[in-house]
Amino acid sequence: MIRLGVDIVGVARLKDRMERWPRLAGRLFTPGEQSYCLSRANPAQHFAARVAAKEATFKALGTGWPGISWTEVEVVSGENRARPSLLLTGHAAELAGECTALVSMAHDAGVAIAEVLLVD
Repeated sequence: MIRLGVDIVGVARLKDRMERWPRLAGRLFTPGEQSYCLSRANPAQHFAARVAAKEATFKALGTGWPGISWTEVEVVSGENRARPSLLLTGHAAELAGECTALVSMAHDAGVAIAEVLLVD
């Protein structure tokens, strides 16, 4: 079985929300995700891509927040900008079962997009 999810996020909108509510980053992102994004030249576009990846994962799993915590879906960046991967924990991992989770993310022209494929 294959399950698919896709999502798109406006970079400026997310940046505005994160500036307005400083604790939002801790609710949406793991410490590793925060560290990675803050190390980039334009952190907002990397944060937005991760929100899109999390939302796409929720869709592929057939549920969303509050059934799954935002931090139960973590985008793990490979070394030297290698392809990112997803680390699912908690209820997200239970829902995924034995599926392999694949993610593709991009950002351009003020938007970030992500597609997640869950493959048995």
